[in-house]
Amino acid sequence: MKQFALGTGALMLCSVAIAQNVKESQQPNILLFLADDCTYRDLGCYGSTDVITPTIDNFAKEGMQFSRCFQATAMSSPTRSNLYTGIYPVKSGAYPNHTFAKEGTNSIVQYLAPKGYKTGLLGKTHINPRSVFPFEYLGDDNADDLDFSKMDEFLSKSSTDKKPFCFYVCSHQPHGPYTKGDPSKYDKSKVKLPPYFVDTKETRAEFVKYLAEINYLDGEFAQALELLKKHGFSDNTIVIFVTEQGNSFPFSKWTCYGTGLQSAFLARWPGKIKPATKSDAMIEYVDVVPTFMEIAGLKPPKVLDGKSILPVLLGKETTHKQFVYGIQTTRGILDGSDYYGIRTVRSEKYRYILNFSPEATFNNGIIKGTTFQSWVKMGKTDPKAKELANKYQHRPAEELYDVVNDPFEMNNLAENPKYSNEKKVLNKKLRLWMKSQGDKGQQTELEANEHLFKNLKNK
Repeated sequence: MKQFALGTGALMLCSVAIAQNVKESQQPNILLFLADDCTYRDLGCYGSTDVITPTIDNFAKEGMQFSRCFQATAMSSPTRSNLYTGIYPVKSGAYPNHTFAKEGTNSIVQYLAPKGYKTGLLGKTHINPRSVFPFEYLGDDNADDLDFSKMDEFLSKSSTDKKPFCFYVCSHQPHGPYTKGDPSKYDKSKVKLPPYFVDTKETRAEFVKYLAEINYLDGEFAQALELLKKHGFSDNTIVIFVTEQGNSFPFSKWTCYGTGLQSAFLARWPGKIKPATKSDAMIEYVDVVPTFMEIAGLKPPKVLDGKSILPVLLGKETTHKQFVYGIQTTRGILDGSDYYGIRTVRSEKYRYILNFSPEATFNNGIIKGTTFQSWVKMGKTDPKAKELANKYQHRPAEELYDVVNDPFEMNNLAENPKYSNEKKVLNKKLRLWMKSQGDKGQQTELEANEHLFKNLKNK
């Protein structure tokens, strides 16, 4: 047997070359961490001066922070289907809450399979049918706590079998009722409430419990990042943190206001995404699937409604979309109105909202809660409280907000003649989008229960 000797310098150069080739040939891993009912403004890196989120805030400094990310509906089940399929809710069939995507729809699992990706999901699911979403499901999806031992096992196996992974960590926090974390860390008399809240003792008591759950969420995210580091995946994994829809207070979840539809979006990818960068590109949850496909070296199919944001992440582009869209269906939500369909489109400067049933009362489970009822009670003697409570349940046919100068969407400009052209343009844009989705407006709303029960029956 012949033996060959290499000098120390040559050996080192050879080792470096091999390491570089191995690194370049490795498929990047993907990890997405999803919160549950968390308003993006309630994170430190997005401006909250009360919340305690050291892990999330530090993570934001390690990559890119988006200031304008949106999902297509402020409800859990349709949002998750939207996130995993890259298709808007009505088109996929998953538009009422607790619903099901149409059979034959593909999700990220099927799309990444040709590249050998293992696709796992830990935590809350709220998606069906399993044929559309054939994840490797880990742990009890009904458990209030994430079982990180399952993630540990998944990553350990990934280290052994050398297969790339796409892994979703789906927390139950800070979904109500708020029972996690330590509310005593916050002074309820001093926390800053948003201007669309009525300042009652019940509101403040509930809000600090919500902040405590966000702090608990921050700890969960820390555990996920630590496991990535433990198994040596930090450098070759793009990690994305998103907050899902807004919280369970009025004007957030189950609405088409920006507070309900907008999400935090933080992305870290060492060596690819420049640290401490911020982007105001308008992006949507439907853009995530095509982005992950492009990262994996795949061409997104035309059936997808989203568009890859990889050029933005890599600093090659600074803009992405001119318009983003959203819907709301009350049929299927807790104590929801029999019908109250809402559609919206947002441009760089304006949000336009179309309410199909302005004559109806907007209802959901939030209405019966102690917080909203305290608003109603105060409204008997306080005109401002009465105005806010009434605004939440009774809407005009059209709403238009200047989201640059009025970020909390408090001043409806729809009846102001000065903005008639903006309203006309956005109304046309919205109706063209609805048509492209097979969305028939009020008829689609009235068919929601039929669609829901039909799918439940066929589950």
